[in-house]
Amino acid sequence: MKNTLLLIFLFAQLLASAQNANNTPNKNLQQQYNKAMQYLNDGFVKDAIPVLYKVLEQDSTYLDAWLSLAGIYGELKNYPLAIRYYEKVKAMDSSYFLPYNLPYSINLAGMGRFNDAENAIEQFLSLPNLNEVSKKSALYRQQCYRFAIHYAKTHPQNNVSAFAPKNLGDSVNTPLSEYYPTLTIDDSLLIFTRREANATENFYQSIIRKQKFSKAELIKGDINLQPYKGAITVSADGDWLIFAGDFKNGFGNFDLYISYWTPEGWSEPENLGPNVNSGYWDSSPALSPDNHILYFSSNRPGGYGGRDLYYCVRQSNGRWGPAINMGPLVNTPGDEAYPYIHADNQTLYFTSDGLPGYGGTDLFMMRKDSLGKWSQPENVGYPINTIENEGSITINSLGTTGYFASDRSDSRGGLDLYSFIIPPHIQPLKTLFVRGTVLDANTQKGVPCAIELINNQTGKPTMQIKVDEIGKYFVPLPVGTNYTFVINRKGYLPYSELFNLQQHHADSTYQKNIYLTPIGSKASFTFKNIQFNINSYDLLPQDTIELKKVIEFMTENPTVKIEVQGYTDNTGSEVENIQLSTKRARAVANYLALNGIDYKRLSYKGYGPANPIADNNTEAGRIKNRRTVLVITEF
Repeated sequence: MKNTLLLIFLFAQLLASAQNANNTPNKNLQQQYNKAMQYLNDGFVKDAIPVLYKVLEQDSTYLDAWLSLAGIYGELKNYPLAIRYYEKVKAMDSSYFLPYNLPYSINLAGMGRFNDAENAIEQFLSLPNLNEVSKKSALYRQQCYRFAIHYAKTHPQNNVSAFAPKNLGDSVNTPLSEYYPTLTIDDSLLIFTRREANATENFYQSIIRKQKFSKAELIKGDINLQPYKGAITVSADGDWLIFAGDFKNGFGNFDLYISYWTPEGWSEPENLGPNVNSGYWDSSPALSPDNHILYFSSNRPGGYGGRDLYYCVRQSNGRWGPAINMGPLVNTPGDEAYPYIHADNQTLYFTSDGLPGYGGTDLFMMRKDSLGKWSQPENVGYPINTIENEGSITINSLGTTGYFASDRSDSRGGLDLYSFIIPPHIQPLKTLFVRGTVLDANTQKGVPCAIELINNQTGKPTMQIKVDEIGKYFVPLPVGTNYTFVINRKGYLPYSELFNLQQHHADSTYQKNIYLTPIGSKASFTFKNIQFNINSYDLLPQDTIELKKVIEFMTENPTVKIEVQGYTDNTGSEVENIQLSTKRARAVANYLALNGIDYKRLSYKGYGPANPIADNNTEAGRIKNRRTVLVITEF
């Protein structure tokens, strides 16, 4: 839109001034110049270039020809050459040049020369009798330049010179347009959209090994049968594709669909239904790494502007809940689109043309805190954001490399996919990976279920992991935090265990198989988080994480009765240890009773140092022996 407006402005100025240049060209040159203008009016921008150069070979003082070339090169994003030709005219006739300070300023800003751009736009605004359209356009540009200058002063750590986007090469890019990149969480597969010669949009994939991309191929299955598709996101495990499509069975002109990976390839797409889709434009999907939240953009009524960001939460039955607008913190009277949630599940990137920026559509980021509250959106800054319209982005799991589509000078044709180094100040949080299998403790068979992750610092759930049909799970987590993994699966004792991940490094993998104990008489469950202080029987705040899950378990299984058993190590007298362990077991039973569990279903007993499960001669062993156990007495 910006470039179109620029050309309209430029051509209007050129055509109006062609007869009024300081030098009046002869008839032949005028005809050649008019021929170039006709090429421009017909949309053949590059064809006008040699005609204009031929005119200038015959008359190097033909100002309108130089100005036309400057406008063309600005449109082609060759900002240095555009600036050079504008400045040539300025040196020849500064008064005649004054109206061209607006396009000149835009090209200066394209080069990141925002101070010079501001000076140029102020000269333009000093012209008398500016029409309202020109004045409005200039004031908008002035606002953008001032934002850029302020951002540079307040973000000195932003290393402009380090920004060097790298074309992904001929294995991925072609003379056609490639866009909407998305990565699996282990950075092994790149999936993107390619617009074919017949305007059909198809999904392709490229396997990534040692930072090299294989020759892109059409993804397998029925997903490419429909011709009109667009933005796409892949689940962390690579088993789901959610994308925008304009199909006959849709609710609006673009809906969100899901396709599942099968041994035969990607399944036939399924509409995500009326909770997600509307009778309007629904697109730009972004799936959280735990497959629990789907972010997207929609222009449905009831929002704050044109296109707003929404999200849906996946329910326990696997269906998506109703779409919820993300509110005025994010959404503006303009357009917000292309959300992308990183593997850390806390850093969200999106585009907006309604928040302050460099002009057109900029890329923004925001983070979610431990309470689930989003921060104020932050412009990611120049040179990632430019005077052009920025689009979708995806970032590798380490948060160090980003991928985006652009039509830069080294493009193979149309839009190409590029990679670039993410500046430290806008990097997402570092992540590590936890993988394993949930198994039945008796049969050793996989158990499909859901794992809830509790942040031990806040005591609040941060993520829910869906375990697949054979019990496997995989989850990325921000480094530096300890979590309790909790499972409540019908037919099994509740499971909870502290995962001490605080010392693990980014990009490391923590392997953990989880064993679920079927409900039965004498089946037992040892609390992992209940760790009383020395000689104390007072429950600590982190103890309630597991106890709340026990309450859920007993509520869902109303015939189950339990005994809470307390144990100590062998330090001190046996009598005192039995008394202390009894008080600790009673404290747990009382908590359950005070939170809705009938006391008739509860019993407790302290066993002191009896039945040790580890060596009492070491501190590590004594810690294990100081435990609280839940035993099923009736079910």
